[in-house]
Amino acid sequence: MSEAGKSERGHHRPVRPGGDFFEAQEGGADPAVLAEAAEVAATLMVRGVRGSHDEELVDRVLHLADTEGLDALAVVWSASPADSLAGCLWRLYLLRSWVYADPTTVAAEYDAGRRAQVARVVAGVAEPPGPDELRAMVDEVLRGIASSDFADVLLRAAAFARVVATGRAELGVAPAAQAARMLLLSEQLEAAGHTELRAGLA
Repeated sequence: MSEAGKSERGHHRPVRPGGDFFEAQEGGADPAVLAEAAEVAATLMVRGVRGSHDEELVDRVLHLADTEGLDALAVVWSASPADSLAGCLWRLYLLRSWVYADPTTVAAEYDAGRRAQVARVVAGVAEPPGPDELRAMVDEVLRGIASSDFADVLLRAAAFARVVATGRAELGVAPAAQAARMLLLSEQLEAAGHTELRAGLA
């Protein structure tokens, strides 16, 4: 099953982030501590460092992808709800991972979806990004560039996922459940994008 195919599973077993990014708590990993760590990292990546007075923590979070690996950070986000910053970054990470891991399938499903004349306008976004553009766009967010328009990223990623879901259904190669999962991912990202536009995700 592809990485994107697992996107709707937002409840993974609690695990400790990579290395010693956050010091181990006595008695093992505390899910509440991990959830807080996930939200701190997501907020700093999307909102930037404004309002944070802990310079050491800011530095460690913003460099976590380099020092511990992005996979470690994504694991901490995996249990976060779809309408949170951390949950959105988890879903973007899964979509990005799939694009990197299986570009041939990505291109075929995306092209099939576009040929099926999927709706080209999603929440004011004229064109869904292609696979390469999506990868670059999500990479920018996951590198912690706070100048990105996060609502636009979410809505465009949602448009991309919707095209792919349609392509999967059109090709009929992947199981129907995989198309349904990609559609769910699209709906989650789109809903989060609208929330971000209205009130800002937390």
